[in-house]
Amino acid sequence: MDAPKISIITPSYNQAKYLEDTILSVLGQNYPNLEYLIIDGGSTDGSVEIIKKYEKHLAYWVSEPDNGMYHAIQKGFDKSTGEIMAWINSDDMYHPKALYTVAEIFGSFPSVNWLQGLTTIYDESGRTVEAYKSRSFTKFDFYNYDYGFIQQESTFWRHSLWAKTGASLDCGLFYAGDFALWLKFFSCEKLFVTNALIGGFRMRSSNQLSLDFRKEYIEEIEKLLATVTLNKKEKHILKYYRRLLVIIRFIQAFKIFRTDWLIAKYRNRYFPHSQRIEFNQFSQQFELID
Repeated sequence: MDAPKISIITPSYNQAKYLEDTILSVLGQNYPNLEYLIIDGGSTDGSVEIIKKYEKHLAYWVSEPDNGMYHAIQKGFDKSTGEIMAWINSDDMYHPKALYTVAEIFGSFPSVNWLQGLTTIYDESGRTVEAYKSRSFTKFDFYNYDYGFIQQESTFWRHSLWAKTGASLDCGLFYAGDFALWLKFFSCEKLFVTNALIGGFRMRSSNQLSLDFRKEYIEEIEKLLATVTLNKKEKHILKYYRRLLVIIRFIQAFKIFRTDWLIAKYRNRYFPHSQRIEFNQFSQQFELID
């Protein structure tokens, strides 16, 4: 298998309790063409000592004050050179062989420019305690404020897509910089999903930005959605899409018949939708499922 260079950024600030687990989940992939960068915000809790312990395996690291998580991630991406890109926060982790899975999928399917794996949750001790089938999003779900959540820890993309959409995060956002990036990606490419294990989100009992400030996160998302400008064709599709959802929800509510096939039929026919990539155990490789 070809091993395209994969660039991983870890932003961190005073996360010594979890940082080593995150680092080991990346380095423990034993992926032969890894570019791993850690951008620390000037931690004072022993994080720097942990980073130094692994610095010979890092392409770059720094510990200095920054303007928040997305500014730190941007600093890392500005120094990265990989063909495939992602970031993993300093308390989350990758599953074993995740980078090999990512490399195989991107190498096998040139049409795949960004990808999300199975949504998984770790508990505070680092045990995988929940897993959810990856949802197939269309950009019209987002435009209809039915955004759900694309799991950032399981999401990878090509550098070409990053460059095409401006090569930047919105560093003015404090919470929803990931969502702003997904909106950019959706403007020109569809999301592909796989139920392969890639990354997981660690649930913690305290000091967790994405949970402690969930209301603020949603507020930033809705401000972003309010700025989206649709062209005439997109407005027409969104109007039709909303009508279809009303019909489907009516059928579901009254259990008239199963709607799985109906949703698939109309999404495939009318809407730019996610496509699923599944592992075919008989051919020992991934295949694209319409």
